[in-house]
Amino acid sequence: MKRWIGILLSAAVLAGLIGWRLKGKAAGIAAQKAAITARQKAPSAVMVAYVTLTDVAHTYTGIGSVESPFNVRISSKVNGRVDYLQKREGDAVTAGEVVARIDPTQVIAMMDQAQSAAAEAEARLSQAKITQDPNTVNVHSQIDTQKASVNSAEANYNQTYQNYTSQVQAAKSAVTDAQGRLDAAKAGIVSAKANIGSAKANMGNTQTKYNRTYDLYKQGFTAAQDVDDARTALDVAKAAVDVANSQLNASNAAVDSAEAELVSAQKSLDIVVTKGKSDIAAAQAVVDQAKAALKYAHSNTANIPAYIENLRALKNEVDADQAQVRNYRSQLADTVLRSSINGYVTLRSIDPGTTVTPGQVILTVQDIRTLFITTPIREEVARRLSVGQTGKIEFDAFPGQAYSANITQINPAADPQSRQFQVRLTLDNSKQNVKPGMYAHVTFVTDTIPHALMLPREAVVKGARGPYVVVVDDNSVAHHVPVTVGTERVSDVQVLGSLHPGQRVVTLSLLPIKDGAKIKVSQAFNAPPATVGAAVSAIGSVK
Repeated sequence: MKRWIGILLSAAVLAGLIGWRLKGKAAGIAAQKAAITARQKAPSAVMVAYVTLTDVAHTYTGIGSVESPFNVRISSKVNGRVDYLQKREGDAVTAGEVVARIDPTQVIAMMDQAQSAAAEAEARLSQAKITQDPNTVNVHSQIDTQKASVNSAEANYNQTYQNYTSQVQAAKSAVTDAQGRLDAAKAGIVSAKANIGSAKANMGNTQTKYNRTYDLYKQGFTAAQDVDDARTALDVAKAAVDVANSQLNASNAAVDSAEAELVSAQKSLDIVVTKGKSDIAAAQAVVDQAKAALKYAHSNTANIPAYIENLRALKNEVDADQAQVRNYRSQLADTVLRSSINGYVTLRSIDPGTTVTPGQVILTVQDIRTLFITTPIREEVARRLSVGQTGKIEFDAFPGQAYSANITQINPAADPQSRQFQVRLTLDNSKQNVKPGMYAHVTFVTDTIPHALMLPREAVVKGARGPYVVVVDDNSVAHHVPVTVGTERVSDVQVLGSLHPGQRVVTLSLLPIKDGAKIKVSQAFNAPPATVGAAVSAIGSVK
């Protein structure tokens, strides 16, 4: 009996506990529902960010290698043992400084031997010149003498021919003058005969007039004075006839004299022609004789080419020996190796005592005051770069430091394997802290978008009708504003729409925010801009 009583008491206690738990759970559910209802009615707590106006710079960062613009490999030009070499990697050298020497003993011995052979060849050449010169001088002297004879004979011939020409011309002129005088005398005869005819006609008229006057006088029809005048006129006419006859006689005499002069002039011309031709022939004979003598003198020069050829061979031998001497002198100079630039030893390939061959590199010297940064660039980036553009250089060895370098070369042809273009920048390394062979991070500004409206990426919501942002106005009311996403960066994006700098947009909320909902701003993602457009992004400060 007691057992059943215990069981019933336990069941009663258990039932009481279950009822109490159910009642407590119902109360909790009711409290949760009340809290949810309260939260749904309360403003949403969100984080916001401010719209900023920024100049956005698109950048490209690539990996570049550091190279020296002058990478000089100092090598030997001669065979020999290195007997002087003190520079090691890191040592500074100056242009013209002796950095290594090759043992010159063998080169000096060969140069002495070449000098001896050159002296012997010069002695043989001098002896040949002494033997050859007198014969050559005699032959050339005879040739010169005969050339002078030929010149003299030709000059005499020319003078004879000129004299003949001038004398013939003078004789022909004399004949022409005599012919002219003869023609003039003959013309005088014709004129004199005409004058005689005229005078006789005048005298006949005067005689007739006198006879008529005298008949009238005898008949008493005229005065005695008229008879005297007629007689005087008749006497004058007779005198004119006599004068004309005298002129005719003088003209006849002049013709005879002119004919005689013409004959004499023609004979003189014949004499001049005959004698001149004889003199010319004699002068030509002298010229021919002198030329024959000159030809004979030239025939004596047949032996001269042999002498000359012998001298030429000896001279060539001397030149060859002297060239060999100069070659060994050059090799002797090549045993002293000098640096051609100011720089640092970056590689020492051998040690003193090593036997080297021509072309074997002994030291490598690089100038690091100015360095090349070479980086491969993709085609779409390369076309946005230009010579003179500035790039930012960063090195892993110098964290937090940035350098500025200008583009000096852009290879116009792409590498056939990588299809990339090599871009080279020139870096001023006056502090000489950057070393060839280092890797560099090269950053270029490829494009700039001025006055871009920028938001954190979290502020853009992808809705069913496209992207939008939730703008919180001054009354803490949310508004859905459609936007278009532009350029994107790591932490923010450009938006195109009806926004303006300084507006607040939601970046984080626990629940979706409806358009027109009340908002409670718990925290701002960024600070509001002091002035519109004050913030401008950049790729970093450079040194």
